[in-house]
Amino acid sequence: MLPTIEEAKRELEIAGELNPGPWTAHSMNVGIAARNIAERIPGMDANKAFIVGMLHDIGRRVGIVNIPKHVYEGYKYCMERGWDEVARICMTHSYPLMQDEFQYEPDTEEEKTIKAYIMNHQADDYDKLIQICDALATDYGFVILEKRFVDVTRRYGIMETYIQGWEVTFKNKEYFEEKMGCSIYDVLPDIGRTTLLSPPPWKPPVK
Repeated sequence: MLPTIEEAKRELEIAGELNPGPWTAHSMNVGIAARNIAERIPGMDANKAFIVGMLHDIGRRVGIVNIPKHVYEGYKYCMERGWDEVARICMTHSYPLMQDEFQYEPDTEEEKTIKAYIMNHQADDYDKLIQICDALATDYGFVILEKRFVDVTRRYGIMETYIQGWEVTFKNKEYFEEKMGCSIYDVLPDIGRTTLLSPPPWKPPVK
């Protein structure tokens, strides 16, 4: 089950009021990228792609949180509203390696819940789509994958599984481009200009 497009936009607006930051503009751009790509792929629902893309980070409504926290909070929030299709994307969008992300036993209850969920699901086309769109969209527009990878690494540092995740993302790029019959970059507005921008990494305001 999904919210309507207008409901999703309103949820993102409310979340931005609760936790202001560039993440809401990023989320909207993920939705736009997902919609534009899905429109070119037979059998995919562009409206669904737009909605789940917009709300993939909705767990950030609770504040400035790490990856497991916002994944878990987004899943919980959406399940409480009966939006199981969005809840799934909240769970999967940060884990392109899916089961291979969890070659360890998590310490927190949140991560244990995430691992149990991921272990019981195979990535479908919507999971893969939002994972790649998360890597194409910034708050200021769209960029090539390599640019986004550098942007994220500048903010968070390099993690052991990052390069493996990049490899999966490039494979998914080829997967969707074969279905589209064109480059994913062809459907992302103004990407040639925004890719060349180099704003400093966003940092949370000091309270």
